[in-house]
Amino acid sequence: MDFETFKENLAKYVKEKLDARFGGDTTVESQKVDKANETYEALTVKPKNSNIGVNLNADKLYESYQDGAAYDNLVDRAAEMAGNALEARPEFDIAAISDYEQMKQKLSMEVVSAERNAEFLENVPHKNMEDMAIVYRIVLDTSEEGRSSILVTNKMLESYGITAEQLHADAMAIAPEVRPAVIQGMSEVMAEMLGPEQAEMMGLFPTPDEPMYVASVPDKVQGASVLAYQNFMDEATEKLGGDFYISPSSIHEILLVKDNGQFDRAALEQMVKEVNATQVAPEDKLTDSVYHYDSKARIFELAEKFEVRAADRDVEKAAEKETARDADLDEKPSTLAKLKAEKEKIAKQQKKDPVVKHKSKKGPEL
Repeated sequence: MDFETFKENLAKYVKEKLDARFGGDTTVESQKVDKANETYEALTVKPKNSNIGVNLNADKLYESYQDGAAYDNLVDRAAEMAGNALEARPEFDIAAISDYEQMKQKLSMEVVSAERNAEFLENVPHKNMEDMAIVYRIVLDTSEEGRSSILVTNKMLESYGITAEQLHADAMAIAPEVRPAVIQGMSEVMAEMLGPEQAEMMGLFPTPDEPMYVASVPDKVQGASVLAYQNFMDEATEKLGGDFYISPSSIHEILLVKDNGQFDRAALEQMVKEVNATQVAPEDKLTDSVYHYDSKARIFELAEKFEVRAADRDVEKAAEKETARDADLDEKPSTLAKLKAEKEKIAKQQKKDPVVKHKSKKGPEL
């Protein structure tokens, strides 16, 4: 069965099962969904008289079918997923969603790869940040089951009647309050994952000289967005005690590594690439880059840019020292020159004051 036939039949049978479950007319439509890091063919399921539904990833369901999953089982699974999502879906006030003054209090930010999402970014307001881009979301609901949010698009921006600059300014002010940054030492994070007893057995306790920290938001969803927060770099500098590298674990969290000589850019980049290739789902990947924060100059940049800037700075300092030394030599004659000058001075003095030789008086000759 080819993909188009699979998708049409799936939509038909999922609709039948959901109509039976909810006792009403459910719409199931096929559409392309563009998300950060991911574009897929979806079946959008909506209850009767509703503008908001849930998406079933038809691409992934078809992959399961090609891998040998029974078609009937896939239909049952898809209908179950859609039905459960619809039942758990919070009630949305469409009029409120259309009112920016209400929605701006729910603004959140997300950081994505600018290169891998170039086409996606054409349709959404965004702000570039090195090789990443900041995009904006409206968080409608957060619970233990997950989070419901709406990506702010160019069309929404136009309907709100605001500029991208205003959206960014509002998000910068509100997002850190709604979803504050959380910075924890790696040992503390590991202790939380393992539990107190296991952590105690392994000797995992927070220490003041932690070399590595993890930064995210309380619900750990799209937590890499803390990079865009206005005061985040200052907070991180205080935690780490100075300059640090930023390694993107995923779109959900980042690692902060002290720039104390124990790690360098090349080693960190290799680690990021290996983790992204083997442990991070494609839709959760941020970038393969490593970043650096210079706490004295207050500059966030790609680590490779920092290395170039640091090298240029060293060259400038060396040139300044060389210039200062040359100037010092010009002002202070060398020892040899001093001796020569003193010798000439003595010679001149001797000409002015010749040495008088006294004849000795001989006694009478006997």
